[in-house]
Amino acid sequence: MNGSAATWSTAREIPGVVLAPRQLRKTVSIALVVGSAFFVMNQLGVIMSGHGTQLVWLKAALTYLTPLLVSNYGVLSATRRPDTGPSTAHDNDEGVAT
Repeated sequence: MNGSAATWSTAREIPGVVLAPRQLRKTVSIALVVGSAFFVMNQLGVIMSGHGTQLVWLKAALTYLTPLLVSNYGVLSATRRPDTGPSTAHDNDEGVAT
């Protein structure tokens, strides 16, 4: 893991960043740890009591999907390259073109 993380500036580059083995290991690990903790707190009792309906299982899946999406958002926020395209105006501190 000595190399720098992949970066992105267009939507077409996003899959390459989030599916890179380095990032995928991190985000899946986060999803498993956080998702498991939330699953135990929120769904395990219902399932163990025999009331595991389709809705409960859908909630269980979302329990793991949510931290996966949040951690990927963090990766994408940290690896975005600034747009270095040509500019016709510069913004001042208030965000107004000058």
